Amino acid sequence: MSTASARHILVKSQEECESIKKEIEGGADFAEVAKKHSECPSGQKGGDLGEFSPGQMVKEFNDVVFNEEVGKVHGPVQTQFGYHLIEITSRS
Repeated sequence: MSTASARHILVKSQEECESIKKEIEGGADFAEVAKKHSECPSGQKGGDLGEFSPGQMVKEFNDVVFNEEVGKVHGPVQTQFGYHLIEITSRS
């Protein structure tokens, strides 16, 4: 079975999500930005969610993590929790 690991930043609005994405694309450190802005408890660990299998995360999140390019920041991705920026750190 495949597994992936990812980190994410969760915020309330699409605008905030897009502005944070620009910061990261401009060279800001993902983990630092996560600590500052993420509403998820994982923010304190730089947004790290560890390793998980398909189906463990909500569908919208799962679809990105198991289908999109590894090492790239994806988003905004909307879920019931808010708007995410997702970086897939590995997938096997």
